[in-house]
Amino acid sequence: MGIAGMENADGGPVRHVPVMLAEVLKALEPVSGKVILDGTFGAGGYSQAILEAGADVVGLDRDPNAIAGAADMLAAWPGKLTLHHTRFSVLDRFAPEEGLDGVVLDIGVSSMQVDEAERGFSFQKNGPLDMRMSGEGVSAADVVNRAKAGDLTRIFGLLGEEKNAGRIARAIERKRAEAPFETTRDLASLIETVVPRKAKDKIHPATRVFQALRVYVNDELGELAQALLAAERSLKPGGVLAVVTFHSLEDRIVKQFISARLGKAGGSRHLPEVAPAPALFEQKGKAMIAASEAEAAVNPRARSAKLRAAIRTSAEAPETGLDAFGLPALAEISRLGGHE
Repeated sequence: MGIAGMENADGGPVRHVPVMLAEVLKALEPVSGKVILDGTFGAGGYSQAILEAGADVVGLDRDPNAIAGAADMLAAWPGKLTLHHTRFSVLDRFAPEEGLDGVVLDIGVSSMQVDEAERGFSFQKNGPLDMRMSGEGVSAADVVNRAKAGDLTRIFGLLGEEKNAGRIARAIERKRAEAPFETTRDLASLIETVVPRKAKDKIHPATRVFQALRVYVNDELGELAQALLAAERSLKPGGVLAVVTFHSLEDRIVKQFISARLGKAGGSRHLPEVAPAPALFEQKGKAMIAASEAEAAVNPRARSAKLRAAIRTSAEAPETGLDAFGLPALAEISRLGGHE
């Protein structure tokens, strides 16, 4: 999964509840005969509700633990539910030839992942500084201990919107010269000394840095952009794309993508109107729906949740690169976290 709301990025022991479930089901309209892809299977909350409504589900998750934990659900829905351990950026590989009737993506880190100290997503419970959703590749510790201070500043500033990114990065550089960062508490404790927590602060001073590291380690924004393009290729005419986001970075990507696909004419009153491109999607209901206050009161994870949904048209999907998404310019930073 992807980016969690910043209020919850430090993670608390919150029982996993599918966010905006009623709104998602209303957008997808799952019924018998439809095939809907759940690109962020997690604990199976969306998938369970979609199956109960009669539709078939193709579930994906890059976390092997999520797939391994779904044995009972697979047994309960033989022939109706199929699961794959993979990234949602390649969801088009798992779509039926005739296309999908719906794609749902919940771009929030799973509370199951947060609650497992050994995964290193949270500093509420001390654990290895890891944060890898797939358990493979470069860890957060690799980045913190090896990236140049300038690169850490950009990561924290761009992906965590941390105002003190430079100060924190330089402090990390000094501290790791004495001993490498190994645990979540190692990093959180240092950040607390650089940016002391004020009584009025609602979130821990390490929250934005942890968010930024997780987003970077898992290439979450790039994965989201790729997933939107894959959904565009995979949805049949009339198929619905429904995306739940928790943070402005990811919501901006989804908003820009759908807006660009509506095929509206450009230009201004001072210039000739630009002919509209073929509409690839039509707006589904309101452009954005926020989680209700009632839901946020019982499920803190929903506090910053937003749902955007659109309906696929019959227009052919164009060749589109990631440059169209305005992703933060971090490509030149080594995926190995750089070297001194």
